[in-house]
Amino acid sequence: MLGTAWALRPKRIGALVPLARAYLGHLTGSNHDMPDAGALDETCELAGIARDLSSSTLMKAYARGLFPHGHFGPVKWFSPVDRAVVSLDEFHISSRLRSMMRQGRYRVTFDRDVEDVIKGCAGRRQGRWHLTWITPRIMRAYARLFDEGHVHSFEVWNSDGELVRGGYGVAIGRVFAIESQFFRESNASKIGFSVLAWHLAKWGFELADNKWLTPTTAQMGFREMPRAEYLRRLSAMADESVRPGRCEAEADSKAVADWRPGMDAHAS
Repeated sequence: MLGTAWALRPKRIGALVPLARAYLGHLTGSNHDMPDAGALDETCELAGIARDLSSSTLMKAYARGLFPHGHFGPVKWFSPVDRAVVSLDEFHISSRLRSMMRQGRYRVTFDRDVEDVIKGCAGRRQGRWHLTWITPRIMRAYARLFDEGHVHSFEVWNSDGELVRGGYGVAIGRVFAIESQFFRESNASKIGFSVLAWHLAKWGFELADNKWLTPTTAQMGFREMPRAEYLRRLSAMADESVRPGRCEAEADSKAVADWRPGMDAHAS
């Protein structure tokens, strides 16, 4: 019921016609090929039905600018008309945030507790309907990608050792596609994100992709990039693997507080 209500929101209702076409093809078995995000109508973000969530299919989809999503019906392939991205040399850390980071109240780790991170992302959000696309099937798919070294998680721990912030994403060459995030303490949110950005830049990533723009990501330098431009950038960077396997934190929040994006992360 909640998924239906989500799909019928004014800004989503326009996708119902292409959804009906995609679902008809899914039922009749007439569309088995991986959809082409570049061939989508300029106002449409729905590309097709995600029949297969195997690791090889998911990585092929991400390299084409697609990702699985959907609160209503079967899992679908999406490619936003405008993509929320930031070049890591343009990442923004406010003076107030730098001050909080220097207090060292939170510890950030990587690939330490991916299962609890994914569960946290699927959990109930304060002030929102309890509606999530992160089903057990989706959890298993990303757990497999984690085991294969394509997915990375980041965790933020408070002084009591509690997991208060986390997220996970997929590495596609020099692009890091952020899948989902959660937070239980507001200050931990931007701190964790900034430490993640520092490490991504140090490891050789060039672009972070948050899919849709939010007020928080806009404050940190993310901007909307037209799909065609995003696909061109992705195509140029997708074949260069820069961080396979497990990751470990190489700097704490105090060190990252002195980072000036656009400079080599080593200089901080």
